Order: sequence, then C-alpha cells, then structure tokens
Amino acid sequence: AAHPKKHVTTVCKFLGLSHKMKCPTMPEILLWRGVLHHTSQITIFALFVCLFEGCVLVVSVVEQLAQWHNSTVKAAMERLCNYIPEKLQGFCYVLAELYGPHIAELIDREMNADVVCHSLKLCKQDPGQPLCHLYPPPKVSWFSTFFKATDCARSFMLELNSTEAPSTLRGYHWRGRDCNDKNTTILLSSPSLLQQGVDPKDGLPYEKKFCKDSQGVVLLGDSAGAHFHIPPEWMTVTQMSAKSFANLPMAFTDELDWPQFSEITGFLNSTIGGWTDSLYLRLRRRNRCNHRDLQNISQNAVYLSFSLARNQLLDNPAIVIYATIGNDVCNGNRDTLAHMTTPKEMLSNVVQALRYLDSRLPKGSHVILTGLVDGRFLWDNLHDRYHPLGQLNRDVTYSQLYSFLDCLQVSPCSGWLTPNETLRNLTSERALQLSNVLKEIARSEKFTNFDIFYMDFPLRQTAEEWRKMGGEPWQLIEPVDGFHPSQALREWPQVLGKENPFNNQIEAIFKDQGGH
Repeated sequence: AAHPKKHVTTVCKFLGLSHKMKCPTMPEILLWRGVLHHTSQITIFALFVCLFEGCVLVVSVVEQLAQWHNSTVKAAMERLCNYIPEKLQGFCYVLAELYGPHIAELIDREMNADVVCHSLKLCKQDPGQPLCHLYPPPKVSWFSTFFKATDCARSFMLELNSTEAPSTLRGYHWRGRDCNDKNTTILLSSPSLLQQGVDPKDGLPYEKKFCKDSQGVVLLGDSAGAHFHIPPEWMTVTQMSAKSFANLPMAFTDELDWPQFSEITGFLNSTIGGWTDSLYLRLRRRNRCNHRDLQNISQNAVYLSFSLARNQLLDNPAIVIYATIGNDVCNGNRDTLAHMTTPKEMLSNVVQALRYLDSRLPKGSHVILTGLVDGRFLWDNLHDRYHPLGQLNRDVTYSQLYSFLDCLQVSPCSGWLTPNETLRNLTSERALQLSNVLKEIARSEKFTNFDIFYMDFPLRQTAEEWRKMGGEPWQLIEPVDGFHPSQALREWPQVLGKENPFNNQIEAIFKDQGGH
C-alpha cells in the first residue's frame, strides 16, 4: 500500500491549502487503511464537506459542540469525528488536522462560521455581487480580507476510484431486489420464489396459478418522490451522538434520499420519523404477487431519468406515477422565472415521456399524472421557525437559510423560498399553468398500452387531515412526498386491481417470500 503521508500530501495539494497553512505530518496511526477500502463513501463525504455551504454547516456544528459540552474547539472536532462511522473517520481526522488549528483560532477570536469558511478560500465575493453569509457579519475591519478565493457556487470534484459499488447506489432501495439487469429471465412482475416450483397437488406452476392479475408500481419523480431527507439530529448538537450518524454512509450513497420509506415505493418501517404506508405496500397487501415489484426512478434534479425496467411482452402491467411536484418551476437562478418550464415545453416533455412509457409498459397499465404543488405553503409555515442549526442559540431561521442559499445560487427553489411575496405568487401561478397542461393531457391524449389519469397534488387535503390528528402544518413539509395513496383508493379503485384470492396460500407456502 502507498505510504499515508503521500495521500495526505495529495489531499493538501488538491484542497488548495493557503500558503500559510503547511501540510501537516500525519502520524502512522491514521494510516488510510480502512479509509481506502471505502473510497466511494469518502468521495461523497468530501464533496459534502468541501462545498462552501457544507463548510458553514460543519463549522457551525463544531462551534456548537464546543459550547454545549463546554470544551475546546479541538476537542469538539475530535468528538464530531468520533460520532462519524469508522469507515469515514480517517478522512474526518485528516480534515481536522489540516484545517483544525486555523478553525480553532478564528472561533476563539469569536469569528463565526461564515468568516471561517471564507478564510479557507472556499468562496469569494465577486464585484457587484452580494456578500453571502448565514450569520450577521462580525463588526471588525479585517473581515473583508478573507473574501478572496474561488466561486461560491462551485464545488470541488474529488475523483477516487473504487472497485466496489455500495449496494445502496440505485440498488434495492430504489428497485425491488428481483430487478436484475444481468438476468432478464427473472421477471419483475412475479417474485423470484413464485417463478420456481410446481404445486404437487395439481402440477400447475405456482406463478401461473397464483399470479394472473399482479401489477407493479413505478414512480417517475423528483427529490420529493425520492424522499430526500437530512436527519435534523445531524445538525442539532443537543441530540447528536454516534447513533445519529450510524446511517451516514448509507444516506450518502443513496444521495440523501430514502426511497425505502417513500409514499409510493416505501417498503421498510421508517427510521427517520413518521411511518411507511406506501402505495406499494397497499398493492402488496391486495395481491402478494406484487411482492418486490417496485421502481423508484426519481432524481434530486430538474430532469427525469428514463431507466424503466419492464418487459412489454413478459412482465405484468404497472401503475406509473408521474410526479415532478416542483422541479419545473424550481431552480437556484437569480432570474428564476426565466428558467422555469413553459406550458409549451411542459406539453412537449410530458408527451415525449408518455410515448416512451407506451413503448415499454405492458398493455393494461395505468399512468397517473400528479399536478405541481403550491409551494407557498413552505414559506408560510416555515420562514419564522428556527432551523435545526439555529435551535441552540436561536440564531438561524429558515428565512435566513433560504437567503443564504439563494445568495450562493444553490437554493432548491428561488421562486418559493424567498421573502418576495410577488415572486412566490408568480411561481405558484406558473405551477398552476403547468398543472393545467397535465390535466389537459390526461383528458385528451390516448395511448395504446395504458389509460391515463390526473390528480391535483393533495397538499390541502393532507394538511387538513393532519390538523384533525392534532398536528401542525409545518410538520408535513418533509413527510409529504409525491403522492397520497388514499386518494387513488377513493377515485380510481379499478387502478389498484382486485384482491388476490390466493393471498393466504401464497403466505402459507412462501412465508414472507424472502423479505425485501
């Protein structure tokens, strides 16, 4: 194996350390032994930390850990690294060794996280552009000398090779375990156990005997459908522990998405709050032959990925949920309105996607188009609440966070996450126009292999039901993702299919069919 000092020197050069910050000599105990076996996780971890906004987050946590535990900044960094799973600790300690003394010096001089991260040359203030900061700038004359480095909106691109891909990378959390790209003889529409064996009583194959009317569920969506979620305990020092970070590698390799808990394709009991009562689980209860027949093709981005795995001749039909929710109006550009999808573009894009589905889906499938959300709900219910990062000192509200991200041009939705009421209203107006395009497509377009339906995004109904249960509207903002399955049960019971009369026999013979 290569000597660890060589790796540290490489990291120092890559991170572009200031000439005043010499690359340290690392003790042999930090051998990159365990680290180098998990380069995929390290890559994602490094990208997260190297982003300017990620730096502000980490430095804020370090500062608060020192405050909460009445410790030095150095001890707080060590505490944070010890919280992180072992496979990532090596890289954490490298960063602490490289940047720790500089960070500690500035925090001891009562400089906030913005100043610290600017001093690390992760960001600069371009001429004519606003100064990006999460906290109020310190009133010291030399503050401005720190703002001389790289562009705030860019991130480091750390490329480390790995011979093994973690199983979570678009693996069975996203598509049922029976989905096998290397073996096309395994049908998605019948669990692999049911594709094996014959009933000894009558000689009929179990699959043909039990699974005549099964169907799968597919979600084409955005980050909401993928169930994007950053656990608040990662940023709340009063709740922070090694246990809270235990799922960090899994979360990063799943792109901070949790599709296994989502409203459409969720199949595991939620470990991040709330409960899992997905459309897939309801379909599976109605028909045990639907076991593992799920695909969550969602992206934390502004485009849909056409990677549907379905054999039009051999697989059974599927229910496809098309739910982009907000991607067509959400972007981080300062001229956000100019970058929103127009009704004409929406019509073209969706019809193109539906034609693709018509070429891949088995006959008898169903497609449900979901309208865009009215995202004013976000600002109305969150802007004056404290973000997890600001709960200890009551110093960071969601409004401050939105402004910070918007300044960096990395806001997930500049049109709705803004104090500008006019802009929020214009964004909702465009969202309504695009929803009307979807509604008209469902009314007028016909396809060979599926029928098509439209439903409004059921935010109002969900919020009302939540209030009746004693909840607050703001609590719904993250748990609500993509679809509310009870509405489909009321409006289109034929979509979900009949209950399988062989469910009890399937369960008696195959038990849980190998789990998920």
